[in-house]
Amino acid sequence: MPSGYLDHPRPLAFAHRGGAGHFPENSWKAFEHAVGLGYAYLETDVHATADGTVVAFHDKTLDRVTDRVGRISQLSTAQVAAARIAGAEPIPLLADLLMAWPDVRFNLDVKDGPAIAPLVAVLRATNCWDRVCLTSFSGQRLAATRRLLDRPVCSATTPADIGAIRAGLPARGLAARFAARSIQCAQIPAGMATSRFLSRARAAGLQVHVWTVNDPAAMASLLSLGVDGIMTDQTEVLRDVLIARGQWQPRIGA
Repeated sequence: MPSGYLDHPRPLAFAHRGGAGHFPENSWKAFEHAVGLGYAYLETDVHATADGTVVAFHDKTLDRVTDRVGRISQLSTAQVAAARIAGAEPIPLLADLLMAWPDVRFNLDVKDGPAIAPLVAVLRATNCWDRVCLTSFSGQRLAATRRLLDRPVCSATTPADIGAIRAGLPARGLAARFAARSIQCAQIPAGMATSRFLSRARAAGLQVHVWTVNDPAAMASLLSLGVDGIMTDQTEVLRDVLIARGQWQPRIGA
């Protein structure tokens, strides 16, 4: 049975890393701000600590954006909990984010192999199968994640899948391949979005989401092209562009 993840009215607005243009990336403040604006979709990244706690964090190490250092997969939950994003914000636990807003959906980028089994355990414990879409630059990581799932979960295309769409492989064959893996969307850099790509992706049964778009003119151009979703750091800007076009679709509870 297909996931209901994408059944929200389009175009979909995604808060990239929670909305990193307004508050530190992947921080509670960023996520809360986006939800307060009415965002129904939050994009984030997942890693797991050495003792199996899944956190919403982009990098494999703490070094770039926190006041601590070290690779997350080699640190304990307590060590990661002591780190502060931008010196002030705690790193959110994925389970806490999922449970904080039951009507909000999450685009989850699986960033590291050690996060796979703990991530599936979180989805099982929270029963959030229909509220997540799994993505990764690694087709192997996505395949490994799917093998552990209790049921089909929405996922995005891998780089190899995107290459197949761009090459113009027969849509019927691609559609069957994607359906077998519950792939329901192509998520691509904005510069890759063309009318030809959109047509081919749609023929294969996929929505097309673009990232990471922060300029209002670029947002408007992509929406006019017909993309199904936009990921942005500038959550206020995208909301305003969508409102001006009569296309803003806020979360149910907003």
